[in-house]
Amino acid sequence: MGFSTIAIHAGNEPDPATGAVSVPIYQTSTYAQDGLGRHKGFEYARTQNPTRTALEKNIAALENARFGFAFASGMAAIDTVLKLVKAGDHVLLGDNTYGGTFRLFDRVLRNYGVEFDLVDSSDLSAFENAFKPNTKMVFVETPTNPVMTVTDLAAVAELSHARGAKVVCDNTFMSPYFQRPLDLGCDIVVHSTTKYLNGHSDSVGGFAALNDEKDAEWIGFVQNSVGAILSPMDSFLVLRGTKTLAVRMEAHDRNGRQVANFLAEHPRVEKVYYPGLVSHPQHELAKRQQSGFGGMVSFETGSLENAKKVLEGVKLCTLGESLGGVESLISHPATMTHASVPEERRRQLGITDGLVRISVGIEDAEDIIADLDQALA
Repeated sequence: MGFSTIAIHAGNEPDPATGAVSVPIYQTSTYAQDGLGRHKGFEYARTQNPTRTALEKNIAALENARFGFAFASGMAAIDTVLKLVKAGDHVLLGDNTYGGTFRLFDRVLRNYGVEFDLVDSSDLSAFENAFKPNTKMVFVETPTNPVMTVTDLAAVAELSHARGAKVVCDNTFMSPYFQRPLDLGCDIVVHSTTKYLNGHSDSVGGFAALNDEKDAEWIGFVQNSVGAILSPMDSFLVLRGTKTLAVRMEAHDRNGRQVANFLAEHPRVEKVYYPGLVSHPQHELAKRQQSGFGGMVSFETGSLENAKKVLEGVKLCTLGESLGGVESLISHPATMTHASVPEERRRQLGITDGLVRISVGIEDAEDIIADLDQALA
């Protein structure tokens, strides 16, 4: 079946009790049992919930995975996946990753004996040289947030597996519509469902998808033990969102290309970060690895003062932390999403005070461009 068909139907069987086409919100904490050890597959809502189960089947199918787990946030999903490593293990972390992911490694996992090193995962030579005998996991994000560096997932997976390390890819920016990391050799894919999978800026959640049964058993065990589960209401909202994922991502991609081209030609923009531009250093890799370029665009204004004028001058775009909604959102990575990254490190990565990131929505492209034009002016 095609992607849109899977998005609409996987996990979305009509309700057997009523025939409802939309999966009901099973807002319950417990389930009646027929007798000791006899139940209908559901015992306690932290462990299982029919609405959450439907969503887990749905996104797993979209990522071409055997197993899927829905969490209360993207960070809860990442934290659970990282419990596959233990004290004394070493993790290679992509050097330009979401600030919250860096904070989890730097401020939390260090305290529990997990070692990690930052590495430019787009530089295969540097990446290969960064492995240690105790490297058990590689965690990458592609394209990266916010400077849109692309990692060759197939090459990274081959190098990692030869050294006995699992590969985890954060696929939030691309969604399974434009990129399937498991098909490229990765072991686990994670998402913030808050973003494109939900798509309507009205739910916070996370997801992990994988094919290895042993790892899936452990992730499911931790999910149940720790309890950072996605609620029935949020599961319903994300399940509603994935039904339109294909059409939304096409619109994001179409608008993203137009906005990036506009910014690339604007005299007050010093640099544009967007893999869809032929000027992007990894444009050809992005074309091979992704089926589209999406709606995430970053651009350099030259100074904090210039960035502030743009961020506070927009009228249609909304100044906010998140991304992936139907509405265009604009943000300042240095003080928002990546504030937890040390300033010197931000500079090295290109996350300057003048960098602005826009999540291009699905409004009319002409209106988005006009808004950015007047703000830049």
